[in-house]
Amino acid sequence: MKHTISVLAENHAGVLSRVSGLFSRRGFNIDSLAVGVTDDPSVSRITIVADGDEHTAQQLEKQLNKLIDTIKVKTLAPEELISRELQIIKIAATPQQRSEILTICEIMGAKIIDLTPTTVTVEISDTMAHLARFDDLVRPYGIKEIVRTGVIAVQKGQDTLRK
Repeated sequence: MKHTISVLAENHAGVLSRVSGLFSRRGFNIDSLAVGVTDDPSVSRITIVADGDEHTAQQLEKQLNKLIDTIKVKTLAPEELISRELQIIKIAATPQQRSEILTICEIMGAKIIDLTPTTVTVEISDTMAHLARFDDLVRPYGIKEIVRTGVIAVQKGQDTLRK
């Protein structure tokens, strides 16, 4: 099962290395990792998606809480989070296929960011599942290149993860 872990940590050199090292030492794979500053420039939010059972998620949360630069850690249950990932995808497109691809983009909420005689490059931001559906729809045209950010997530409702 995939677990989304949100970490508030001090924003300085070496913090990400210590966090990723913790996963590496314990033999856990990180499926997605995104880091960015918060409204407080001295604090970064690290969003990690990792695979494992409930026990694994609890152990990771406990170990992350022990790191010196960690401020707060919370594992977000799938039903209590809002998550998004950004993808830029370059699709092969003959002039005859271009209108079909543009229709798919419009329906799926993708934005055209570059056109050439042989390619269409689009950006799309949504859940991992939505991006996978989009990829499946455009794959028959030929995917030239894909670049994805890591997942970012926030807890639904009024509760916040703050310093």
